[in-house]
Amino acid sequence: MKRILIDHAIVVNEGRKFKGSVVLEGEIIKEVLTEGEAPAAPCDETIDATGCYLLPGAIDAHVHFRDPGLTHKADIITESQAAAAGGVTSVMDMPNTNPQTTTLDALEEKLALFAAKSAVNYSCYFGATNNNYTELSKLDEHRVCGVKLFMGSSTGNMLVDRRESLLNIFGGTHLPIAAHCEDQAIISQNTKKYAAGADDLPISFHPVIRSEEACYESTRQAVELARQTNARLHVLHISTAKELELFDGRPLTEKHITSEACVSHLLFCDDDYKTLGTRIKCNPAIKSEENRDALRKALTTGLIDTIATDHAPHLLSEKEGGALKAVSGMPTIQFSLLGMLELSNEGVLPIETVVEKMSHAPATLYDIRRRGFIRPGYQADLVLVRPHQGWKVTTNCLLSKCGWSPLEGRTLHWEVSKTFVNGHLLYANGTLDDNYRGQELRFR
Repeated sequence: MKRILIDHAIVVNEGRKFKGSVVLEGEIIKEVLTEGEAPAAPCDETIDATGCYLLPGAIDAHVHFRDPGLTHKADIITESQAAAAGGVTSVMDMPNTNPQTTTLDALEEKLALFAAKSAVNYSCYFGATNNNYTELSKLDEHRVCGVKLFMGSSTGNMLVDRRESLLNIFGGTHLPIAAHCEDQAIISQNTKKYAAGADDLPISFHPVIRSEEACYESTRQAVELARQTNARLHVLHISTAKELELFDGRPLTEKHITSEACVSHLLFCDDDYKTLGTRIKCNPAIKSEENRDALRKALTTGLIDTIATDHAPHLLSEKEGGALKAVSGMPTIQFSLLGMLELSNEGVLPIETVVEKMSHAPATLYDIRRRGFIRPGYQADLVLVRPHQGWKVTTNCLLSKCGWSPLEGRTLHWEVSKTFVNGHLLYANGTLDDNYRGQELRFR
């Protein structure tokens, strides 16, 4: 079995940053060595990682790869390759595709698609509806990452809005319930108030219509239901400071109710609508600078547990219009890790926290087997990143099928040098192995 030595790296793992080396043997991490320690046996290949940081591969627990049925926007091949180029080694895909992943058959078919197409490791959520709660008890808890629940309407029209259905869902599974929380009644009232019969509004109205109140009220209800039923709740893409009042900063392993922040809400604020327009239109809406800064701070206090992308490609033609007409969602996975490392450069959060929120915490929260950490015996999902004097994101470097990014034109000061998936060198200095396929994640 081939042994690879990644030598002279700065290893960032489990709250530590140290000079060291890692030995890979086949798919797994065999040894983690501090500077000066030698491998227990000779290695077949040595990679000089001097000047690079070695991190566990990012686990993105919130992606929309649009496959099946919406592949004019994106597909599993293109988006998983974009993930690999960004240092993301595992993804969990959402159910609002066509067909929706709301039956056991549709779930099996989607997993088969990922097996055939995905360059990185993968899992898929099962989508909850008003009527399919009886299927939840039939899900294989070792194969299904969680149940996706739309408590606010978004792309795909999978809104669950009946109190009885919500109680059946919260009480019907031990799997994590990943909830999109926006109160539809408040959104509808705001739309009626501000649109006043108009068929569209400027993009600046998007965070006014999908307001702080709409987010807080829905998240409050989800937390109340989770406490009532003792459900395992993970609230997705927190976008307001007020919602943070509903969470606590205890260690992740002690929590039953947790929260996620998305890269878009951490990088952008409503001032950016002036230059980026509907390119940064997403649900929940990107809100004020004060809200953005509160989310950033919450990463360091433990109120927010994980960072994901909500990677949701659309064609630019579908982003035309304003607050009512343009579709919501943006592609971010190729630059998610680099974007968070930029925040580390700016002193917003330590690099150890970036690794914790993007690798360790998703692995712990979803109880993923042998991934998310640089430990002997774990799968060798690793990324080498290198500090850079500055390079600009341009269209010609984009791998997402939709062909654009809200980060175009931005200067980044890190670059992904190499990405290993299950010990396989999948991405190296701009070159991808098109033939490699990742593994299905296993849980619990």
